[in-house]
Amino acid sequence: MEKYLNIFLNGYKGYANYLWNDILHPTWNSYFYWLLIVSAFFFFIEVVVPWRKKQALLRKDFWLDFFYMFFNFFLFSLVIYNAASDVIVNLFNDGIKGIFGGLDLQASNPMQNFPYWSILLIGFVVRDFVQWWIHRLLHKSDRLWEFHKVHHSVEEMGFAAHLRYHWMENVVYRTLEYIPLALLGIGLHDFFVIHIFTLAWGHFNHSNISISGKVTGGIVGGCIGIILANNLLGIHLAEGFSMFGKIGVLLATIAAGIFLLGPFMKILFNSPEMHIWHHSYKLPKEKRYGVNFGLTLAIWDYIFGTAHIPHDGKDIRLGFPGIENFPASFVEQNTYGFKEGKDA
Repeated sequence: MEKYLNIFLNGYKGYANYLWNDILHPTWNSYFYWLLIVSAFFFFIEVVVPWRKKQALLRKDFWLDFFYMFFNFFLFSLVIYNAASDVIVNLFNDGIKGIFGGLDLQASNPMQNFPYWSILLIGFVVRDFVQWWIHRLLHKSDRLWEFHKVHHSVEEMGFAAHLRYHWMENVVYRTLEYIPLALLGIGLHDFFVIHIFTLAWGHFNHSNISISGKVTGGIVGGCIGIILANNLLGIHLAEGFSMFGKIGVLLATIAAGIFLLGPFMKILFNSPEMHIWHHSYKLPKEKRYGVNFGLTLAIWDYIFGTAHIPHDGKDIRLGFPGIENFPASFVEQNTYGFKEGKDA
């Protein structure tokens, strides 16, 4: 017990020091500033090309969602989650060692000899698949739905709506997704790269924008081009290239993204046009537990028959029956799921 108490205290202090250092001494791995940059980018796009032009720029509950961003991504981790998760991780690893005779997850990493690009790709797909099922569970379970209602209490959609969710969702998602990722040997740096990509895509899904698949395909192609041109994934395609050669690689991957990925982007990846229906107030009777559960990838919904885009959902009502009685303040929303006799 003393071992785990020390792990908890060290995790708390370690995260506090990390966060403080991350703010004062930013680097390319500074999550604090990545979150701000991604958020500012989508806010700018919403200003320039809004999908719902009549919706106010600072939409209903914008500042509430803005606070959720810092609470869920930083304050909650600082107060309890990071330290508690360190304990859970160590308990899990110790349990694995006890059951399988001293098996060390890191030492037995099944992908330790894989090229880096494949580790990121496999980690991303596995994590997204696991999260799809967790998200579906949040809707299917009456107990977990009470917590998930916080996210669905959004009545006007914008990028920051991505960040409004009950802190218990952090516990559920991180606990259940840790096991498969740990067994695959996904490290912290790998997780960081995957998470930044999914963070940006989550912002996009909730944004008040609507863009074609060719645009998003070109963006994905451009990201791949930047990675290839700088040999960041161990694929030495542009090794020895001049600056003009690297620009050529970038332009080629953008073109490939536009013409090869573009026609399929709305099926492969989630989008604002698809995700708006997940937040619809009114659901089909045969799909009363929800539709469009994808977080980043949309293919799971098409594979398992939960995809639902009947028409342009730009102006549909958002929320759920009883939302008019749902708490409006941050404190009440984050204690709501634990109360008996709920009205909503």
